[in-house]
Amino acid sequence: MNADAGVEPRGPGDALVQVATGFDAGFLGVDAAMPRLPERRAAASVELAYEHFTVVLDTTRRFAGVTAVNIDGARLLQVPRDDRWEFDDRIDRQLQAGPDVYANNDLDRGHLVRRNDPVWGEPAVAARANTDTFRFTNAAPQASGFNQSRELWLGLEDHVLEHARVHDLKLSVFTGPVLADDDPPYRGIRIPLKFWKVAAWSTGDALATTGFVVDQSPLVDVDELPRTVGAPPPLGPFRTFQVRVADIAELTGLDMPELIEAEHLPRGVTGWRPLESADDILV
Repeated sequence: MNADAGVEPRGPGDALVQVATGFDAGFLGVDAAMPRLPERRAAASVELAYEHFTVVLDTTRRFAGVTAVNIDGARLLQVPRDDRWEFDDRIDRQLQAGPDVYANNDLDRGHLVRRNDPVWGEPAVAARANTDTFRFTNAAPQASGFNQSRELWLGLEDHVLEHARVHDLKLSVFTGPVLADDDPPYRGIRIPLKFWKVAAWSTGDALATTGFVVDQSPLVDVDELPRTVGAPPPLGPFRTFQVRVADIAELTGLDMPELIEAEHLPRGVTGWRPLESADDILV
């Protein structure tokens, strides 16, 4: 279901502004549809539009099942970082994993839509996009070493964004946690152990995609979270993988036939390719 459209507050103390239109499936000039949740999960989810991105919040798990962002590499701007995380007041706070989940432990509020990705366009629009990324609906619990390490998740996201910036590319990027039934319980939620990302771009008149899975399970021990877990292991096998988009669809249960059909990896490339560095990424 969709959150109410129209004029809404963006957060405590903010002026009333027009609600953003969110992710645009036609942004690339070819169709790049957002992955859809299976029916049983869609019924308990709400779609929330922000500036240049959309979050589909799984209200059962209390964080996003899937996110989608449009990136205009030629129009990216640098704006001051806003670290004030807020609830989205369009939906009940009890349906959002809020500050209690992240207090006094080694969990970070990990951005699903990366802060810099939607920050483009006119300065006022870019500033709103920056603020919008700091909603609890756009966060998922990530071990601090995983979220902050440039050799793990952050390094992969830097690579995707820098590629768009250097080549003035438009990209659509889809990201989410792998929501598994056996994810470890913690403070009323279950912590996802894997995250996925699909990058999509236009090759002229056709769509191209490639996918990744990053695994934080070696860093997550719910009995150890109150203490520092130490430095993350280096990027390598069993940590970060380039995978076929079809494998992500199977892993997550999400419906994404358009993205699967646009797979850019050669047909002979199968299995999960461990990445030692960004140079190992096939594009």
